[in-house]
Amino acid sequence: MTAEPDSQAPPAGLDSPAPPAEDRRSLDTRDLPSRTDTIGAALSETIGGPVGRHALIGRTRFLTPLRVMMIIALVFLALGYSTKAACLQTTGTGAADQRVGNWENQRAYYQLCYSDTVPLYTAELLNLGKFPYKSSWLETDAEGKPRAQYDGEPAVRYMEYPVLTGIYQYLSMSLAKTYTALTKLVSVPVIAEVVMFFNIAALGLALAWLTTLWATAMLAGPRRIWDAALLAASPLVIFQIFTNFDALATAFAAGALLAWARRRPTLAGVLIGLGVAAKLYPLLLLVPLTLLAVRTGRLREAGKTAAAAVLAWVVVNLPIMVLFPRGWSEFFRLNTRRGDDMDSIYNVVKSFTGWRGFDPELGFWEPPVVLNTVTAALFAACCIVIGYIVLTAERRPRVAQIAFLVVAAFLLTNKVWSPQFSLWLVPLAVLALPHRRILLAWMTVDMLVWVPRMLYLFGEQKMGLPEQAFTATVLLRDLAVVGLCALVIREIYRPGLDLVRQGGVDDPAGGVFDGAPDAPPRWLPDWLRPRPLVNSARQATARVASRARSAGDFADQGTSL
Repeated sequence: MTAEPDSQAPPAGLDSPAPPAEDRRSLDTRDLPSRTDTIGAALSETIGGPVGRHALIGRTRFLTPLRVMMIIALVFLALGYSTKAACLQTTGTGAADQRVGNWENQRAYYQLCYSDTVPLYTAELLNLGKFPYKSSWLETDAEGKPRAQYDGEPAVRYMEYPVLTGIYQYLSMSLAKTYTALTKLVSVPVIAEVVMFFNIAALGLALAWLTTLWATAMLAGPRRIWDAALLAASPLVIFQIFTNFDALATAFAAGALLAWARRRPTLAGVLIGLGVAAKLYPLLLLVPLTLLAVRTGRLREAGKTAAAAVLAWVVVNLPIMVLFPRGWSEFFRLNTRRGDDMDSIYNVVKSFTGWRGFDPELGFWEPPVVLNTVTAALFAACCIVIGYIVLTAERRPRVAQIAFLVVAAFLLTNKVWSPQFSLWLVPLAVLALPHRRILLAWMTVDMLVWVPRMLYLFGEQKMGLPEQAFTATVLLRDLAVVGLCALVIREIYRPGLDLVRQGGVDDPAGGVFDGAPDAPPRWLPDWLRPRPLVNSARQATARVASRARSAGDFADQGTSL
């Protein structure tokens, strides 16, 4: 007698312990680092290994890619705060405004915890509650005596930052002083006012970096959203995120690129204008947008962005410009009279050759006219080369690729490359060249420049490092960035190597450029037009793919895994 078959048994060949889900939609086009990247695969072993081959991608509702990257970013921001913690120990007695942070014996250098935020609190009279741009002070020498500049006039100083950054410091100071007043009324921990100023400013900078991460993840799109993970886990965050206020500008810049990608050129311009009011570098984003607009004939949209940027910048700056013109102009005046910074390529050459520089004998605060001219000419030459690449490459480059090249060229040719400036490149790099091991190598080298820099400032006579130990690492950093530029240019001329463009994708961050045909103006000479080898069928395919993608994947960019 044979047994009756079990009606509840799964069909032959079905290994699943439960019936498959009725809804089997899956974002199978997404790049999965745990399967496609060596580092991602190794890290995934700590949480159970690579994603399953039959997993439905983009279906989780809680640990989405963006939320996972936010958690990673919080870890690295905490590491960034920990590197500054040694300089945030309150010392002294009395009220909070009578105590100070412990910077004795130049510990900020040998413990690698230096941040501009702490000395600026007293140097720019914020500790006295003074309003930036209105108040001034006299520069003094080592003996505390007032100094005179090269033309005999008193060396008068004002707030040296653009308006939004200056106002940000003022608001942070106001909140710090509010906490000081609170300590006199209720029983709360008494923390040095300057330390509380740093903490409040750092909180805002952390939020700005998280905003940068969010915008970068959205720019990467659902297919390559994990490219933004290296921004969340960037080694540069460990030393530089709280060194100065540059995260404010990166948030505005990334937001502007996202607005452009979503075809909102006016909003993109407003965010660029606000970014320039915080730091000058977001202005550089207008260069790639203009060049690509010339190639595609989309000058109207680029013009809207430029006009909105100018208007937003004027609206923010005009009140300070009218009320305190001398203080407002300090930022521009300072940048014209600064010499070559210790992190610049010009100082590297001086360090290894004994060269005295372009302007060897200048008075105090005398503008280095030759150096200023050389840096401007070199950057202009780089922009000309980049423009030639944009206009003549067989296939139109992506916005992120050109933005990265322009900002990198500015940093390499500029007379100042403060360590925190490298944060400008991070969002652009992960979008322009999403090769994780390459980017991680560059970021690690760039991060490590901080160590010999601090030990050099500490002094060789105090068991620090000699200058050339520091400038050698700066040279390595510069060569690494040049190498990244070379790889980006290689992928522009060989778009088949571009990971972002695989699968028929054109430019996720391109906005009106995404899938647009070449339509350069008639006045453009033939030698500045795209090469005749352009495959129109391939461009048509890219446009179709772009429209399909714009119609929307089933999963939202911010909520899909």
